[in-house]
Amino acid sequence: MKQDIVLAGVGGQGVLSLAALIAAAARDDGLHVKQGEVHGMAQRGGAVHANLRIADAPIHSDLIGNGSAEMILSMEPLESLRYLDYLAPEGTLVTSTDPVRNMDPYPDLDELLAHIRHLPRALLVDTAGLAREAGLPKASNVVMVGAASTLLPIRPELVEIWIRKGFERKGERIVDANLRAFRLGREAGSWAAT
Repeated sequence: MKQDIVLAGVGGQGVLSLAALIAAAARDDGLHVKQGEVHGMAQRGGAVHANLRIADAPIHSDLIGNGSAEMILSMEPLESLRYLDYLAPEGTLVTSTDPVRNMDPYPDLDELLAHIRHLPRALLVDTAGLAREAGLPKASNVVMVGAASTLLPIRPELVEIWIRKGFERKGERIVDANLRAFRLGREAGSWAAT
């Protein structure tokens, strides 16, 4: 088993935290992990991406070749398209529908989302709406972990343990809201696992 994931977004969206969370849960599930990060212009809202490779055997490189990623996990719809060359023909693009309008002009959102919907396997997630429903508008990246988790070879309870560990210093209310965000994301992504 091997799963290559390209994670994408812009600075401040928690892309690298997302990669670290998934990697930690995968290790706890007995899997091998390699993670590579490109920070870009993160402080200025620029592009940020990470490569995450998960397998049941040792992995020797964090590099993901064009056309070989089983998943693109993106916090921003325009950024998801930046990495399409990496997606395998049978791969799935999992992206937030919420834009970060960090350029002028930003492409028409309806056209952008329509383009994504025409891909063979695309899961679009209303991260802002689900994070608000969970009681924590800042939990969009945890919603995305939940949506992607239906396609990951990792037990969801291990992801929840790492969510708890990652937020426990902020108090039980924040932990509970992030766990709700994860579970709402899993519900949103449940069709992708079939």
